[in-house]
Amino acid sequence: MELTKYGHACVRLEKDGKVLVVDPGTFTADPVLDGADAVLVTHQHADHLDVDRLSAASADLEIWTCEAVAAQLADLPAKVQVVRHGDDFRTAGFAVRAFGEWHAKNHPDVPIVQNIGFLVDDELFYPGDALTVPDVEVPTLLVPTNAPWLKLMEMVDYLRTVRPARAFSTHDGLLNDFGLTLVDNYLRLESDKQDAEMRRLTIGESVTLS
Repeated sequence: MELTKYGHACVRLEKDGKVLVVDPGTFTADPVLDGADAVLVTHQHADHLDVDRLSAASADLEIWTCEAVAAQLADLPAKVQVVRHGDDFRTAGFAVRAFGEWHAKNHPDVPIVQNIGFLVDDELFYPGDALTVPDVEVPTLLVPTNAPWLKLMEMVDYLRTVRPARAFSTHDGLLNDFGLTLVDNYLRLESDKQDAEMRRLTIGESVTLS
């Protein structure tokens, strides 16, 4: 399975000629959906969900997401399917399991929205905007590294709780070069401490996951 980092909080997975895209939001530039067979959407915030882009996608595209997002996509030609915590399914040749229910608390006056994390092929876990800890081994973690709802200490605690063999930064599109350098440094420190690969992928960079 090949993982490619797209802008901010989006990744593209490719295996055996099939393409699965996770959270193609408005911060992500095209052509992220070119050739895509399926899409996973963790929650409804625009940096993870671009309704207009999905509306223009092929009717054969499968979209798997929570109830709140599915309601927004009800008029799409694509096949929209609702998943909940504990569900497992197959799409585009990938085996997917759903973990979690709610977005991290963001602001005292902003309601908490639904958020589902996805474990793909028992290899890659993407939590969305939450620090969900699956009750299974996580070989590869996409770790949020910057957000209004996130502190550095929480990111480090999350890495130490999940203890993945490798972790790559996600949700880092709001950072300038100085902020990205800090992310790189903190991931390097944690990588050394845990003797694991933990780093930030640049936009367009790909890695192969076993």
